[in-house]
Amino acid sequence: MENERLRDAIEAKGLTQEDLATAVGVDPKTVDRWIRGVRAPYRRYRQAVAATLGERQSYLWPDAMSAAERNKVSESEIVKVYPHRSAVPADLWDRLLAAATEQVDILVYVGMFLTEKPGLLDLLESKARDGAQVRLLFGDRDSEAVIQRSLDENIGRNTISAKIDHALAFFKPLADVPGIEVRTHGTVLYNSIYRFDDDMIINPHVYGKVASHAPAMHLRQLTDGDMFATYADSFDAVWTSANNEIL
Repeated sequence: MENERLRDAIEAKGLTQEDLATAVGVDPKTVDRWIRGVRAPYRRYRQAVAATLGERQSYLWPDAMSAAERNKVSESEIVKVYPHRSAVPADLWDRLLAAATEQVDILVYVGMFLTEKPGLLDLLESKARDGAQVRLLFGDRDSEAVIQRSLDENIGRNTISAKIDHALAFFKPLADVPGIEVRTHGTVLYNSIYRFDDDMIINPHVYGKVASHAPAMHLRQLTDGDMFATYADSFDAVWTSANNEIL
């Protein structure tokens, strides 16, 4: 059976079979055999092809890896686990943001600690002007989920709503910057998500605890891992359902 996914991925990337062959170091006839389903590539070539095309191995060759192998790769996406978000080194946040060139995604209710970072607005504006996509998702101050979260943290019914007002006021100077979008959402926030290209910090929420006291995970995307993609898909789902740009 022909591999239509591979064929489409090559075309979507604007490449020819010869281009892909050169990129991964094989003969063009070998790429043709992969597409026609005559032969499946060895693992090292699957990795190279997936990286070149920006696709996951499991998408291009669904049957190439066992469930155990996929789980092993996903485990390798975990760089480090921190007992609390406040334990994530300040310089790690700075390094990840500084290194991002393509995508910065932030999903929070408030993210108040971000407003304490000197030069953050200028840095985000600079990245957007250099071509990066910046998407910021804050809580909808009037949503049931935000109000309930405030009650769950025992800080008063409207406290988080007031903090959201502060955060949105802080980010307002970015309103007219091309490449930066800000939206609000009313979904239950199971995790705060901070993505910087292929790195991500996940802050799972714990009932009765403020976000800074809950654990955090540093993930780095691998071409055939599932964990990073799971959280990236979650961000996209919230983004799609969120209110349009509000600044």
